[in-house]
Amino acid sequence: MSEIRMQIDGKEVKAKEGMTVLEAAQQAGISIPTLCHHEKLEPFGGCRLCMVEVESGGWTKLVVSCVYLAQDDLIVRTRSEKIDKIRKTILELLLAHAPDSPQLLELASEVGADADRFEQEASFCIHCGLCVRYCAEVKKKNAIGFIDRGIRKEIAFIPEIAAKECNDCKECFPLCPTSYLQAAFVLVEAFAFPRQK
Repeated sequence: MSEIRMQIDGKEVKAKEGMTVLEAAQQAGISIPTLCHHEKLEPFGGCRLCMVEVESGGWTKLVVSCVYLAQDDLIVRTRSEKIDKIRKTILELLLAHAPDSPQLLELASEVGADADRFEQEASFCIHCGLCVRYCAEVKKKNAIGFIDRGIRKEIAFIPEIAAKECNDCKECFPLCPTSYLQAAFVLVEAFAFPRQK
């Protein structure tokens, strides 16, 4: 594999071919916030928090760093007025759905996001997809998935599979940034597959 040399926040960074900008930054000790990224999972680009500004050949654009591949001579800025504003707005929107999430509140304080900017519509799930992807990609069980689309999109356990697989696993629970997953499981467990007494 050939080595890539790029610049992130003024620091020269080396990356291997096939690495994303996020991976290159993490390897160099440069922090880029993210909610939907996990080292065991395929990049998803769902939360958009890891957005950065890249410059190549005189052109500048905003990209999602967890899916954008590192390139030779790429100039990356992880912070700017525009990026901070985007991250702040994303976090404010997410906090409208999960106002008590410690992980969201911590990220919000880093960028100065206002947790009360938008009217709360507490659904508690922020659609990061970590649970769905972990169950499918790592555990290969597909016990949880997305249902519906758009504003009605939500995660749901598949009762027939979850009844057999989830009680002994629950590896996806700690991945959830809002704790919604545990509540959803308890609910489906109570209604769809109550434990044998």
